[in-house]
Amino acid sequence: MDYLTVGKIISLQGNKGELKVMPLTDDITRFERLSSIYLDMGNDLKEFQVEDTWYHKNCIIIKLAGIDSIEDAKGINKCYMKVKLDDAIELPHGHYFIFELINCKVFTHEGIYLGKIIEILETGSNDVYIVKNDSDKPIYIPAIKDVVKKIDVENKLVEIQLIEGLI
Repeated sequence: MDYLTVGKIISLQGNKGELKVMPLTDDITRFERLSSIYLDMGNDLKEFQVEDTWYHKNCIIIKLAGIDSIEDAKGINKCYMKVKLDDAIELPHGHYFIFELINCKVFTHEGIYLGKIIEILETGSNDVYIVKNDSDKPIYIPAIKDVVKKIDVENKLVEIQLIEGLI
């Protein structure tokens, strides 16, 4: 079964096992709808029932069943929170999860191989795909319609149109 990371526990909150979570999702309200969450405990995932969720500044505070003290919470601090991929929110047409784009092969419109997407920078105005090939110099591809012409996540392919000054 596949899972999607939606947050990371960044610290403890209060003395009853509450956790401060940095959301790693565009839809932070998704935490309100969770009945359970999976914590990445290193070698395995452990499911926890969600008892309560609220917001504090730019973070989510979450209370999990069975985590009732600071000592309990210390054992899961810094863990990543995941949901089953089947429970992921549906994205609009033409939008993709970051994990779907990582390792996609990038080709120009003319069929020239540029490399694979190794990372995605979220800049605010548009994402930037960092493409790496055998050279040491990464290629930065702006994820805009004038450049990215086709994305095929099933076959892990991205087609781009080179514009002047891009590489």
